[in-house]
Amino acid sequence: MESRLPMDPRMALNGRRILVVEDEALIAMLVEDALLDAGAEVVGPAATVEEALALMADGEVGAAVLDINLAGQLSTPVADLLAERGVPFVVATGYGAAGLPEHHRGVPVLAKPYDPRELVQTLEQICG
Repeated sequence: MESRLPMDPRMALNGRRILVVEDEALIAMLVEDALLDAGAEVVGPAATVEEALALMADGEVGAAVLDINLAGQLSTPVADLLAERGVPFVVATGYGAAGLPEHHRGVPVLAKPYDPRELVQTLEQICG
């Protein structure tokens, strides 16, 4: 097991369960590493809407990183359930905010490719 950086107890992500919904394996691994380094517990990653919904049914999540396009399938049902439950989430997409449904336009969007540190900072802001 690879050792991680020491966790800062002041970090907003310490111990927070974060769902990762991403269909590109390399990006999912980078996101997972960044979140683990920030002290989060990673749920997933899920590569499909069905996997993400199943993970959400299995346990509580405190935040999520959501790719809006999963191999041509929109992950809107996941975004809708997160919003319904009041779970903060970040959309990571190559399509920008224009690809989001109107009712999710206020959600933070990170345009791919993004710096994993930017992802962690954005999650800390919405979770803090």
